[in-house]
Amino acid sequence: MPTVSIIYFSGSGHTAKLAEAVNKGAASVAGVKTNLIAINGDDITKGRYSNDAVFAQLDASNAIIFGSATYMGGPAAQFKAFADATGGHWFSSAWRDKIAAGFTVSMSPSGDKLNTLHYFFTLAMQHGMVWVGQSEMPLQPNGVNRLGSNSGVMGQAGQESPDVAPSEGDKLTGELLGKRVAEYAVKLKM
Repeated sequence: MPTVSIIYFSGSGHTAKLAEAVNKGAASVAGVKTNLIAINGDDITKGRYSNDAVFAQLDASNAIIFGSATYMGGPAAQFKAFADATGGHWFSSAWRDKIAAGFTVSMSPSGDKLNTLHYFFTLAMQHGMVWVGQSEMPLQPNGVNRLGSNSGVMGQAGQESPDVAPSEGDKLTGELLGKRVAEYAVKLKM
């Protein structure tokens, strides 16, 4: 059974809502198991992320979808601490040929979210992973891909509650990415 893991950091709950949508999409594909994994700040000591159980889940996955809020033009420090801790998995090629994708949320329509998605892409390429982008046409009437990203999913949220933002269209875009990644995981597992 293919496994898709979504690992993310959310500072105020908005990115968590988008992560849940990505997970929902991945879980909608028959025969796929999902893991929704929040990066916990308590797992970071002296700037270094450490959680053997999380890394065991990721190593056993067929696909890993990265997510983080975009802060100051890049991923949150907590996500970066996690990414830096993947060095041993890089050295052993543990994630080689796994599927990868990404999503992010920031306050403004641009908010330099593309830089965060490119960070995820570079992390995936460092690990020898296969990147799956977002295939939905931009600016659809139902709000899908309203921010026009093909590299991954972008969501927008300001100071409003996570119950309000990201928008339904942003969450639906996340669902569609999760589903696409899961479908590829099934194809590659055959």
